[in-house]
Amino acid sequence: MAAAVWTDRGTRAKNLLWILMGSRSNHTALKPCYDALAAYLQKGGVKTAVLERRHVLGGAAVTEEIFPGFHFSRCSYLLSLLRPHIYRDLELKKHGLKVYMRDPHSFTPMLEEGMKGAVPRSLTLGSDLAENLNEIGKFSQKDAKAYPDFVAHLKKLASAIHPLLDSPPVDIRGVTAGSLRKRLAATKTLIPIAKLGLKLGGNIPDFYEIVTAPIMKILTRWFDSEPLRATLATDGVIGAMTSPSNPGSGYVLLHHVMGELEKEKGAWGYVEGGMGGLSQAIARAAQSYGVDVFTEKNVEQILVGSDGATKGVALKDGTEIHSNVVLSNATPYATFKYLTSKGALSEEFIKAVDQVDYTSPVTKINVALDKLPNFLASPTPDDKPGPHHQCSIHLNCENVDILEAAYKDAINGRPSARPMLEMTIPSVLDPTLAPPGCHVVSLFTQFTPYHIKGREWTQQDREDFGDTVFDWVEQYAPGFKTSVVGREILSPPDLEKIFGLTGGNIFHGSMSLDQLYLARPLPSLSDYRSPIKGLYLCGSGCHPGGGVMGSPGWNAALTVISDLKRR
Repeated sequence: MAAAVWTDRGTRAKNLLWILMGSRSNHTALKPCYDALAAYLQKGGVKTAVLERRHVLGGAAVTEEIFPGFHFSRCSYLLSLLRPHIYRDLELKKHGLKVYMRDPHSFTPMLEEGMKGAVPRSLTLGSDLAENLNEIGKFSQKDAKAYPDFVAHLKKLASAIHPLLDSPPVDIRGVTAGSLRKRLAATKTLIPIAKLGLKLGGNIPDFYEIVTAPIMKILTRWFDSEPLRATLATDGVIGAMTSPSNPGSGYVLLHHVMGELEKEKGAWGYVEGGMGGLSQAIARAAQSYGVDVFTEKNVEQILVGSDGATKGVALKDGTEIHSNVVLSNATPYATFKYLTSKGALSEEFIKAVDQVDYTSPVTKINVALDKLPNFLASPTPDDKPGPHHQCSIHLNCENVDILEAAYKDAINGRPSARPMLEMTIPSVLDPTLAPPGCHVVSLFTQFTPYHIKGREWTQQDREDFGDTVFDWVEQYAPGFKTSVVGREILSPPDLEKIFGLTGGNIFHGSMSLDQLYLARPLPSLSDYRSPIKGLYLCGSGCHPGGGVMGSPGWNAALTVISDLKRR
């Protein structure tokens, strides 16, 4: 949460209260975009304070010492989709942000018997195109020849989306209603759409296809080899309760390749000190502009007056902070179902909020190790890391049928018997995270349901699923299980309880076509304004969606400042 006083050259004062984190039901945000929003509001003349519900700053982009000496990016674990202008505007490097770039980017080992004593095959992809072609050529020369054109095609489609990320959606009401002057002013919101169309040009049909089609329809057209198709397909289902054969999975892939890091398109990296290092850098930037940052502050309720406008918030300790503007970075569901009094919203609106999809397939497992995993497909002597240790390691991803089977388990109410695993070992590049010779491992696993056959998860369910995951890792890297010092298993309900992710969904709502752009999270809420005057949304549940760090807050700040100027 955050409170602020906004002044206009001393002629008037308005209270601005900004709800950043949750309250009674532990609502929070996945990304630290609220501190970026605070910084922009402060720069715009709004006196702002950030109030964090938990003891650690950053929502779910936090670093926590789960086991003595081992520091984990406990929830979010990789950086890429932080918008470049926010990185520059807030001078995050100056404020301590250090990023370890990863190259190669992905490693997919096979479970197979090596031929004539050779090690099992693997597929490694990185920034070196020639090396990528050699790797792909191990499975298909045809695919190796097609790969450069596929990458260029995907980059062109992804880059065309950028104008939409940094602007609120089209103001449909402004364009279609009101005075001519207001309509003309609202037509400016059409500019990003026009830029998208101009950049796509003749690729508009291809863009339409990738945002609507199953990713396998596209990958099968381009490639023949299963390891390549399955590796690429993981980006079409990561964080989403969907399979590569379901419509819309193409957009999920596009969403994950449209970021950049250190001017490298599509790159992902590790933040020094864990993801909390990013939150701390943004907080320091905000503080440099005069923002006050507090932890362990918990909002119980958004106060709404008899006139239907917000009057501030009540904290869990009974303190009331009066204001006429509130921004909520909790999920839309948490904002309207838990933080807002029932009488302040219509039954029709609440019914629509209930229909927003928060289904999540993710169980996050954090692991402390006393030695580095040694993979059969790329063995390394003397516990020394190889290039493949620094990237995203895809296990159970050498065949699309494996991903499909894992998905089917979850939609039938069972944790996957052979789950899709994305392993990262940030301590290979960042020595600050673990004691000498030891490592921290993040296992982002799919697919697991929110309820197991209609009942709640038990601790035994968590341990059983953890054992299943570790058994599979052991097949790829024998000795892994004996190196485990400790593990933390966070099922979808745990992610909801600890980090406030409704349904455990890392995006604050599914990234399906019915919940994007003008419909995110609902058609009536796409402009960040709620039915309650003065109450705004600014979290990942808004356009452009989860993972695009800073953009929801940036766009919400534009909306709020515009509204304040009109008052």
